[in-house]
Amino acid sequence: MHNQLISTQTLSTQTSSSLFTLAVAPAKVIRGCGVLQEAAAEIARLGSRPLVVAGRTLATVQKSLQPILKEQQLQIAQADYGADCCEATLKSLKKAAKEHKADVIIGVGGGKAMDTAKLVAHQLELPVVTIPTSAATCAAWSALSNVYSPEGAFLYDVALSRCPDLLILDYDLIKTAPQRTLVAGIGDAIAKWYEASVSSGHSQQTLIISAVQQARVLRDILLQKSTAALEQPGSEVWQEVVDANVLLAGVIGGLGGAQCRTVAAHAVHNGLTHICGHTSIHGEKVAYGILVQLRLEEMIQGNQLAATARQQLLKFYAEIGLPQKLADLGLGNITLSELQTAAEIALNPNSDIHRLPFKVALEQLMAAMVSTTAPTDSRDTTSRVLTRGISDEVEE
Repeated sequence: MHNQLISTQTLSTQTSSSLFTLAVAPAKVIRGCGVLQEAAAEIARLGSRPLVVAGRTLATVQKSLQPILKEQQLQIAQADYGADCCEATLKSLKKAAKEHKADVIIGVGGGKAMDTAKLVAHQLELPVVTIPTSAATCAAWSALSNVYSPEGAFLYDVALSRCPDLLILDYDLIKTAPQRTLVAGIGDAIAKWYEASVSSGHSQQTLIISAVQQARVLRDILLQKSTAALEQPGSEVWQEVVDANVLLAGVIGGLGGAQCRTVAAHAVHNGLTHICGHTSIHGEKVAYGILVQLRLEEMIQGNQLAATARQQLLKFYAEIGLPQKLADLGLGNITLSELQTAAEIALNPNSDIHRLPFKVALEQLMAAMVSTTAPTDSRDTTSRVLTRGISDEVEE
């Protein structure tokens, strides 16, 4: 069983059946208000020629980070990763790093900037520093990078040899991000419970039990504190939710490994990226994907707990502004063909959706995707969706 715990490489690339490795946490985390100044000395310990990888946050870098790094006598180069962590970007950034003779990579921005910086550092075998500017994902923590097409379609993920060498969580910086990013981060983080409990809830392994229980704690923190946090940006409760999204969500993936990390919610996200590009952000698609996963459990297993959980989440989503259906993701006019494309990609042979304890047919997934807000009377609803035909539902 311990093979399933490996998080730093995929099972297919494993060299020894007895090998057991986990990348649990960054080597150091600095968090607080206005901590960039203090953290600059830590960055200087890792290298003297940083390449700063950022996107829309380059202006923030120039204003907040550059002066602090220059005080440390660091020779800085900056590079824009563009719209996505994609192969062309990675190639050009590696070239930029080599030309600058970079000895440390600094990622500044959202999840895509983190993923890009981590992967460039991994490929060049350099230390990496992550400075998130929003609490939209746990990418600043994890030993994983997702690679997309330039159009924003998910292609594959890469397990990294370790978590970042330094994570700097500056609440003042996070507070400048649009509120939508914190809401999306809540959607991404809360998925940990709904996915880990299904994929790993019956495990007897100590670390996986620990990860699943922490996922439950994470869910409870978010259900209880998110509304207050969104009403009081910068407050103590807001900081607790930021910590939950960026740090605790990362701990769960680190301790539990790939087995705990993703199931159907992230698989649905991956499928949706092929039809909606950049119109919605990661956590929004994942949040919708949780409802699809619960709907599948309801429809295929007749699971009433899943039905109750879905209704609870629908109320919570309405309260904080997470998407409940395809139209909320800007996909109100989706065609049957597009829906099928997204579902087929979510069901590809290597997809995490196959961690579900039951098989899912294409028609069942498509039906679930168009009935996330269905009433709890699941038996009637399921037969109605399947017998009327999905095209009727899509047109509604």
